[in-house]
Amino acid sequence: MKKAIAVSHILSWINLVVSGGLVLLALISMLVYPGGGIQFIISAVLIGCTTLHSYAAMQLRKSIINPNIPLNNQTPVGVRIMGYIALFFSIMLFSQSIYMLQNTQDLLKQVQFPKEMKNVDIKGFVRGVGFFMLVFSFSVIVNVSLNLRFLKSYIIIRNNDNPQ
Repeated sequence: MKKAIAVSHILSWINLVVSGGLVLLALISMLVYPGGGIQFIISAVLIGCTTLHSYAAMQLRKSIINPNIPLNNQTPVGVRIMGYIALFFSIMLFSQSIYMLQNTQDLLKQVQFPKEMKNVDIKGFVRGVGFFMLVFSFSVIVNVSLNLRFLKSYIIIRNNDNPQ
């Protein structure tokens, strides 16, 4: 259990930093490209759920390690709701990244690039983005799964310690 909590803590930090950066990037993109506002807002909300879940998971970890620190009443709900939304988003992202890696050439045929980008390795860039998406989505899936298990055991332990 200690190793799983350590893995969850590391994944929570990684997911918090990466998803926070992606939310910031989506918000900046919304300012730069005002024509696609709703897409950037949806992206920021879905990625933001991963950020919020990672923060709630850190609070859960702190309460599991030190039972004297009570868990806020809203944190279990946050772990569940944000976790399920983040899980949905990361499963979609995982499947898209697999498709992107398998069909890179077909994707590149659908886009017309300016002549200035003739010397740029676009295929390598798209494959790199696909690999990043694959690793990030897998990290979120594992982290959400672990934290939902931890929350379940935390609630069971708390209910056994405080019978009503």
